Amino acid sequence: MEDHPVVHHPARTNTPPPNEPPGSQPEHRATFGEVLAIREYRGMLGASVLSWIGDYLAKAAVTTLVYEQTQSAGMAAATFAISFAPWVLLGPMLAAVAERYPYRSVMIISDLARMVLIALVAVPGLPIPVLLGLLFLTALGNPPYEAARSALYPAILTGDRLVVGISLNMSAGQAAQIGGYLAGGVLAALNPRMSLLLDAGTFAASALLLTLVVRHRPAVANPSARRNLVRETVEGFRVVFGIPALRAIAVLVFSVTLFAIVPEGLAAVWAHHLTPGEDAGRGFAQGMIMLANPAGYVLGGIVVGRFMAPHVRRSLIRPLALLTPIMLVPALLNPSLAAVCLMAAACGFCLAGMLPAINGLFVQALPNVYRARAFGVMQGGVQIMQGGAVLITGMLASHWPLHQVIGLWSVAGVVLVLVALSAWPPHERFTAAIERARRLNEAPVAG
Repeated sequence: MEDHPVVHHPARTNTPPPNEPPGSQPEHRATFGEVLAIREYRGMLGASVLSWIGDYLAKAAVTTLVYEQTQSAGMAAATFAISFAPWVLLGPMLAAVAERYPYRSVMIISDLARMVLIALVAVPGLPIPVLLGLLFLTALGNPPYEAARSALYPAILTGDRLVVGISLNMSAGQAAQIGGYLAGGVLAALNPRMSLLLDAGTFAASALLLTLVVRHRPAVANPSARRNLVRETVEGFRVVFGIPALRAIAVLVFSVTLFAIVPEGLAAVWAHHLTPGEDAGRGFAQGMIMLANPAGYVLGGIVVGRFMAPHVRRSLIRPLALLTPIMLVPALLNPSLAAVCLMAAACGFCLAGMLPAINGLFVQALPNVYRARAFGVMQGGVQIMQGGAVLITGMLASHWPLHQVIGLWSVAGVVLVLVALSAWPPHERFTAAIERARRLNEAPVAG
């Protein structure tokens, strides 16, 4: 999940989205083929997949370059983690910038800037501080790009196509993570700078695809209504946590995120405990644990997103949210590698089953003008939760057995998710929020 926003907002045709309350009309179950038939969606999905693959190639390459120069595992880890820093430090504010300009233009400019910066990272002989600085600048392009993309999707798909598009997008992202890491590991060993140049090429291809396929739409924010950027950013927080339906979604997503990331984040440590003294087997075990979660994610996205009716997907949000930490509780039994992989895959399956439906509710209950800012709030929160969860469990694992830490952490997760679910609004509250957002979206823009 790390690079795929929890509040993805795929799409619509060329007419305004109806944003109908769930159950207000007979439901049409969209298919993957129906969604992929929309040219703009294909272009957006293709651009995203290109960028994701390039990013995973680059992560493997840069960490290899830094480790080769410094022989420091800490520096290599810091290099890997630097891509998260903009989200934690500036994500919501950079996402607010995306509201001020046409979404397609924001995405294209972000792609071109990152293309140039990542190409500079490939220059031989750069000092480590310069390399890290360039990586940080490159990562600054992620929040506005992702925010603009998430806000543009509802302008491309309608109705149940939105949820199916979200599911397809997330599954494609997880597949890109699997392929990107596998290819990146191989290329990093052979020629890491070639991986960086390939990443720059994916940004160029993404910008070209967006230019040719996605049509221009004006900025949703009225220029005369612009205010201080900090105040606009605060408004994003106020909308997410001030509307009860959106607040309930945010709390549940943040709660689940605290636990779903742990197997991937601690894969190296878990592999070390599972294969003591087996250097050759340790790398295999780490890779299997890291790949299990996205593999389950892809499967869950296909099964739930494609074969279940809209009302069934919505009814599964709460049980799947609760099952996400439950899937990791068996860690208390000190399971084998195969069992750990099954647990991680099941966790990914549950996430993929709940997130598209919950994101569909989120985007329908959110007024158009706040979409990018709300995305920044959600994604920034997710990044903080993920990083914090891995940091805390990692610190605990330095004092207690890892399997006990993960098992007890997951038990706490079950309790936390139950608390979050106890405040889950009734169906009518979501219906009212969606209707309110629809009226605001249809209201004439002043000025």
